[in-house]
Amino acid sequence: MTACLFDLDGVLTQTARVHNAAWTQTFDEFLRQRATATGQPFQPFDPGPDYNRYVDGRPRADGVRSFLASRGIVLPEGSPDDPPDADTVNGIGNRKNVLLLERLRTSGVEVYPGSVLYLQAAAAAGLRRAVVTASANGHEVVAAAGLEPLLEARVDGLVARAQGLRGKPHPDTFLAGATMLGVDPAQAAVFEDALSGVAAGRAGGFGYVIGVDRVGQADELRAHGADIVVKDLADLLEAPDAPPVATHPTTERGSA
Repeated sequence: MTACLFDLDGVLTQTARVHNAAWTQTFDEFLRQRATATGQPFQPFDPGPDYNRYVDGRPRADGVRSFLASRGIVLPEGSPDDPPDADTVNGIGNRKNVLLLERLRTSGVEVYPGSVLYLQAAAAAGLRRAVVTASANGHEVVAAAGLEPLLEARVDGLVARAQGLRGKPHPDTFLAGATMLGVDPAQAAVFEDALSGVAAGRAGGFGYVIGVDRVGQADELRAHGADIVVKDLADLLEAPDAPPVATHPTTERGSA
């Protein structure tokens, strides 16, 4: 392994819970209004299974579309410039982003100390390093977290939109990150906490996929393609033979 491709929220920064809270508020407000209008019972968004299955790691519009489909709801797509009060896929996604930015302003951005240690160790070992996130706020979050000196490249939601890249579980954004670093996917390791992100790493033919289990879904991460699952990136520093610091044979492993 010569390069590391890190997801942002939930892997490097503790913003996954902020995203989750913003999604929960957004969907609950929409579902409550819809229940009142249709006379159907209100069934709130579940910040556990609903977030992990349908939203986590996906681009905003994909997350909205995926969750609403699970409830049998179809809305007009709208456009990325829809106002946040529009009842469209993009409008709901933009509503969530307004709430997210408010929460980030009031709460700030916390990093996982173990992830910072791992980034520092990867840099010292001469490994290339990029962040790959579905968030359109990737630049702001990386800067606020003070991680810019440790990362060489960034693929975020804005880059994905500009280049027409499909979101996770498609591997497009990770492949773009490898291209930015000038490495072959087989020489790069993917670090992900989202099921969709782990699936993207496996689909892209990357050399190693590390699942980071922050919410107790280790079995699901393995089922979606993780080669190894850790609680924190610092756990990898305690295992001298753990990739990507040391080369790990992967030629016998099948791919999805």
